[in-house]
This record gives sequence, C-alpha cells and structure tokens, in this order.
Amino acid sequence: MAGNDILIGIDAGTSVIKAVAFDLAGHQIASAAVPNRYLAGPDGAVTQSLPQTWADCVSALRGLAEKVDGLATRTAAIAVTAQGDGTWLVGKANEPVTDAWLWLDARAASTVEALAGGPLGRARFEATGTGLNTCQQGSQMAHMERHLPEFLDRAEVALHCKDWLYLNLTGVRATDPSEASFTFGNFRNRRYDDTVIEALGLRRRKGLLPEIIDGTLVTHPLADEAAAATGLRAGTPVSLGYVDMVMTALGAGVVGGSGDAACSIVGSTGVHMRAKHVDEVYLNAEGTGYVIALPIPGVVTQVQTNMATTLNIDWVLGLAADILRDMGEEVQHRDLVGRLEGWLAASAPGQLVYHPYISEAGERGPFVNANARAGFVGLSVNHRYADVVRAVVEGLGMAMRDCYAAMGDLPPEIRLSGGAARSKGLRGILSAATHASVRVSSREEAGAAGAAMMAAVAIGAYPDMHACIAEWVTPLLSPSEAPDPALVPVYDQIFPAFSAARQGLLPAWDALASTRRGRAVASGEASSQGAKE
Repeated sequence: MAGNDILIGIDAGTSVIKAVAFDLAGHQIASAAVPNRYLAGPDGAVTQSLPQTWADCVSALRGLAEKVDGLATRTAAIAVTAQGDGTWLVGKANEPVTDAWLWLDARAASTVEALAGGPLGRARFEATGTGLNTCQQGSQMAHMERHLPEFLDRAEVALHCKDWLYLNLTGVRATDPSEASFTFGNFRNRRYDDTVIEALGLRRRKGLLPEIIDGTLVTHPLADEAAAATGLRAGTPVSLGYVDMVMTALGAGVVGGSGDAACSIVGSTGVHMRAKHVDEVYLNAEGTGYVIALPIPGVVTQVQTNMATTLNIDWVLGLAADILRDMGEEVQHRDLVGRLEGWLAASAPGQLVYHPYISEAGERGPFVNANARAGFVGLSVNHRYADVVRAVVEGLGMAMRDCYAAMGDLPPEIRLSGGAARSKGLRGILSAATHASVRVSSREEAGAAGAAMMAAVAIGAYPDMHACIAEWVTPLLSPSEAPDPALVPVYDQIFPAFSAARQGLLPAWDALASTRRGRAVASGEASSQGAKE
C-alpha cells in the first residue's frame, strides 16, 4: 500500500449517498452507498433531515473504509458534491433551523409566478442565465420571506446539500461558484449580484449568503470531530465540489477530446448540457434553463433539464407489469427492460407523438409549466403496445432536441451517461432525433469522479483540469455512433408536430389542473366535515 494514493468523492444525490474511492489516475477502486430519505407532504412539500443526511454520509464513508484497506492513511483528499438547488438553513452553533426544502419541493410555485413578471425578472435572468423555478434556493427563500419569515429570522446561513456536508466535514460555512452564480449571482464573474438579490426581494437577507470558494483552488482540513465520526484522518484536505449536475457532466465528458461536444444524463430526470465560454452563451427569449459554472476558468455549462426521462419508460413498462400481475403472473422490472429492444425493433418509427411530461411537478425544460402532463397524439385502433413503447422513447428524443434547440444550434456529438444509455435502440433514437453522433461514458460514478477530479487538481496531482480530463475522462468514452440516415428525416418530420402539440395543449393542461385542484378542495372539505361529525 502506498501512502496518499486515494481520492474520495462523495456524491449525495436525491435517492442515495455514495462514497467512492479512486486512485490518482482516476481508476475506481471501490464504492459504498446508503439510501437517502426524504418526506413528501400533501402541500407540495419535499423535505429532508439535515442531521440524518450527515449521518448517512458518515455511514457511506464508514462503509467505504470496510472495502478499502488502510483508507484513512491512504487518502490524499476528499471532495463532496450533492443534489442541487433546495434550501438548507443553518442557525446558531451550526444547528439546522428546519428540515431542508429539496429541489423537488413545489411550495414556492405562487411566489415564482409573482416574481417571474416582476420588473427585474429579465435582468435577473441575464445575470444568472437561469430561469426561475420552484427548485431553486432563491425562489424558496423568497417564498419563506413572504410566508415563513421566522425560518429566515432564525437562520445564520443558507446552504445547499453539499455545503451542509462540507460544513460538517470542515466546520467552514461556504458554497461554490456554480450554485452561487446560478442562484444569486452572475455567471460571468461567479460572484453574487445585487440586482439578482433585489429581483428576488431578498435584499435584507443578503447576510445569509455564505462565502464562495473554488474547490480546485482552496481546501480545508477535515475537522477533528468529523475525523472521529468517519474514521478518516484529521487534517485530510477537503475540496468543496460544484453542484452534482456539472460534476457528473465533467466526469462523463462534457469537456475534452476533439470537437464541440454536449453531454446528456439519461436518468430519472434528463439533463442536457453544453460547455461554452461565457461569451458564447445563448440566452433564450423564454428565460429558461440554467447556466452553471464549470471548474475551468471562463467556461460554463448551458443546461436544460427535463423533470422526467426514464420515469416515462418505467411508467409504460409498469402498465404491462400491472396487466400481467392482474392475470396472476408476477414479472420483475428488469425482465421488462430486457424486452425493450425487441419492442423497439417490432414497431415502425414516427407513428405517434408522445410528450414525456409524466412528472406530477410538470416540466421545467425547455419551458416551465407545473401543469404540463404526458400524453399521446395520433393514436389509432391499429397501434399496439410495441408502438406505444417506441413512441415513449421517441418522446425522450424529441424532448432532448427541444432542450438543445433552446440553447442554440444542435451539437454534433453528445456524450451519454446514465443506465438507459446502455440500450442500443434508445441511443439510436436519441442520436437521430438530435442529428448528433453519440458516445457513452463507461465511468460508473461520474458525479463522484467529477468532484474527485477537483480534489486532484487542488492537491497538485494535475496542473489543471484539462490535464486531469485527458486521463480521467477521455479514455473512458466509447467509439462514436453516427445517427441513422434513414431515421433522421423521420424525426425531422415529426418534431414540428411535437412542438405544435405542446403549444396547443396549454389550455387543456390548465383546465385539467383546475379540475384536479377542485377535486382536492372538495376532498379536503369532505374529510373535514366527516371529522366534525
């Protein structure tokens, strides 16, 4: 065993917290994971316990130590990234003020609607490059200011998830340039922006914003209390990573290699990213998307995100599972996933339009509409289940194209990450829908790797991020797969129908939302009356 030959990347996602060990050349050695826990309330609340999140992070690090001999003495540095957006308020003695509001929390919807039409709305977007939505800390704090000011009164600092873990690891209250600039700042200089803060109505809360530090330049030592809890060595350098979205993109290949590349994470949600110099950023008229700094000077990722991607596939496969279950035949999800390629091969392309807005939170990219819902256009009696499955996958391709078009022109190459990228049929559809060649990253834990890459640069293992990318990322990209020339014109023909139907469905979505709200009110009144009786 060599000394100081391991980097630990912590990735605290929405569903799981992972601790991953890499050697200094970027090879993954081992990983440990602990399921994440959050609570959903009937009013749109989605919250998470701060102490439990730290305890789960400790458990993941302890689990990693069980798999790697001498982990404590071999660790050269630790880096941490986590789920983005959300609001993690901390008060006196670094104690939580309340449970964290996650990015899934929808309570700020009314405040977002009010702020979006404000006189400084466009100025805020021009500075941050980021559309306003309920996910963001700025929106959530603005909502608290209006309706729950006591939370902000008791707080001393407003953190994000990774910032909370960094505080526990080092005792330092800080955030990184990526979340700071797309929430409260300017992506060009990576600093807080007074116009943005004013646009959110949070001028008197500016003191809650923490110091901004860059984890490729600054580290802090692992605190004694954290060392005792995790079993790692006190004083080990800790790097504060950027938000998990761009850490995953960095680890999966959004930068590096030849040509102009983009990166899409094809997971439960869909994240579509292009690395650009700050002067090349395209800010759309609709004011949607994100601009998120990368840990490379002058380079940012322009981002559009779908609320649901593979969740659509899970839904359509779940229909088959429900029918089989009702007939007395139990079937596992993995068995149905294994049939996906066959269903795609058994159906003709471009028969139906499917809008993949299956999330109950609606959609946020490339448009923001909490009332948006999934649906098919063009069904006839001749369509079978395989046609429906294919339409769902094609809908993902159309939504991906929609997102990239909102960032400017379509990219010539897309690097894919996420479990669904293993499907050859799905890759072919995404490639043809976007006109882009695709490559798949074989990196298993891209988010943790991106954070660990920051630590590698911080401790001098590499002179800069480009050198690290050349060794950690580029060799793990698969050969390029060109778009099928027979499929490209088919998807070119149905994309206008996809876009037109999306626009035309706006009144229907609003009417359905009104009906849902009416039923919810009636149900609540009935429950209240029953309780009185």
